[in-house]
Amino acid sequence: MSTSTAAAQPEVEEEKGDATSAERGKAAREKAPRASHSTLDGSSDRDPVALLTDGDESRVAELVPIRYGRMLVSPFTFFRGAASLMANDLAATPRSGLNAQLCGDAHLSNFGGFASPSRDLVFDLNDFDETLAGPFEWDVKRLAASFEIAGRDRGFDDRERRAAVLSAVRSYRESMRDFAAMNNLDVWYSRMNITDMISKLRSQQDKKQAKNVKRTAAKARTKDSMKAFAKLTHEVDGEPRIISDPPLIVPIAELAEGRGRDEITAAVLELFNGYQRTLQPDRRKLLEGFRYVDLARKVVGVGSVGTRCWILLLLGRDDGDPLFLQVKETSTSVLEPLLGRSPFRNHGQRVVEGQRLMQAASDIFLGWIRNKEGLDGKPRDFYVRQLWDWKTSVDTDTILPRGLELYGEACGWTLARAHARSGDRVAITTYLGKSDVFDRAVADFAEAYADLNERDYATLIEAARDGRIEVKEGL
Repeated sequence: MSTSTAAAQPEVEEEKGDATSAERGKAAREKAPRASHSTLDGSSDRDPVALLTDGDESRVAELVPIRYGRMLVSPFTFFRGAASLMANDLAATPRSGLNAQLCGDAHLSNFGGFASPSRDLVFDLNDFDETLAGPFEWDVKRLAASFEIAGRDRGFDDRERRAAVLSAVRSYRESMRDFAAMNNLDVWYSRMNITDMISKLRSQQDKKQAKNVKRTAAKARTKDSMKAFAKLTHEVDGEPRIISDPPLIVPIAELAEGRGRDEITAAVLELFNGYQRTLQPDRRKLLEGFRYVDLARKVVGVGSVGTRCWILLLLGRDDGDPLFLQVKETSTSVLEPLLGRSPFRNHGQRVVEGQRLMQAASDIFLGWIRNKEGLDGKPRDFYVRQLWDWKTSVDTDTILPRGLELYGEACGWTLARAHARSGDRVAITTYLGKSDVFDRAVADFAEAYADLNERDYATLIEAARDGRIEVKEGL
């Protein structure tokens, strides 16, 4: 996949480069042979519903049924909302011992396009709620499984699904080898933008896919704060206010019963000032040109439903200069009980620091905050970013086999680049090797995990029928 690195680099050899790193990679093969990554312990005594519902008491109770309603749309949406379940399953698999900063939820829908600070459309990971350092292969396995499950959701045959999975894993392995041959700065500056993707497709004479990517990019560039302002606000007494569309969007004035607007505004501004202190000085200066207007709770995603997510409306020069920020609650990563606690006391900071480490370019308003006393009187951590800033993602409902295969190539490159920034890329490259042993093992794992995912999905359906969980559909 074409990238914006300065020049092609010579291929690294396992016996060259950092000898200590190469030795670590070779030793890791003894600890966890590459072929061992095909194994999956689908233990019959595992209760997927109990694992999924653990922690529901910390979510907004009225929103939890929406979460399960969204998860039960299909085995793929179930998979998207079941990061905690897969983390527990991965803990029982062989470990290479080669760590990197993990996304923690690296399924294919958590990759996509967004605007870089230099205002070009880049392709990267875009969800880091579960980020933590851990075995590099955990991210690879979740990515591979997502391609297998998405392919089944689309009705692709065995060969088509296998091709997409292998494309993603092979791209990861070969791209990591390329990164191992680069110097540190070249790795750090590497990124993929949409222009690169279109050029690559055209060079391969794949005009149809190039046209699709170009059309998606054009649409993404219209998705910004101005569009959010037009869609999400209306005028009340001459002032813009966020619309009320419960339970999906609920303004703060409707939630904070008994508190006046002045009291609410004072509390929001106190939190906002704390958030600003986590930004670079130039970005704090930029935010000083905006004033607070309104705040509302918004339901987002699949697995995140039930956590407290807010949208914050700010205005700059006038009503034609809006800025929407998303303030999203985060708590303990699903990986922490398995891999150890984060070094950051604030989980919002854990997310932000992980995102900055893994992404080639991050939102200029990315920051964090701790609300010491929320509406329920409990302290909660949040991270902040723009709500819409050219954000786009793959349409898994319409993608075709060739498109899924090409998308796997892009995701594999991107994940390798993210891991190369924090992990020992020479050791990982040595471990992966030049053959497709690792690729085929992970593809076998993905197939087995897709089978397990379908069984777990059926179990959740049964739990809904039995009343073990409450489900609200269509939201």
